[in-house]
Amino acid sequence: VQLQASGGGLVQPGDSLILSCQDTGPTLDYYAVAWFRQAPGKEREFVAGINRSGRRTNYADSVKGRCTISRDNAKNTVYLQMNSLKPEDTAVYYCAAKFTTLTPMSSVGMNFWGKGTQVTVSS
Repeated sequence: VQLQASGGGLVQPGDSLILSCQDTGPTLDYYAVAWFRQAPGKEREFVAGINRSGRRTNYADSVKGRCTISRDNAKNTVYLQMNSLKPEDTAVYYCAAKFTTLTPMSSVGMNFWGKGTQVTVSS
């Protein structure tokens, strides 16, 4: 598994953004995937997780109702749709994969991490 996150950028408050996490290998559908973020001076935090089939998801309270995680196993890609972005969403966003049937809720046990993509929300 080799994960690559993309889709970050500079946006204004209230804007939307879609992040993508693509596995260059063929086996992402064996893994649950989660998004994390790390803002300057802060610890990395869980944002959202999705199980292997895509039927179950978990969200951090800070993004619940504003973000949607989804996956397209045929494309080996997991997405994070972020709406109503706030300045406090500014961070480097990372995706990670875990070999499990469960739905991730934290970084515990993540097997693979991708390089991050910067999201900056500023007017």
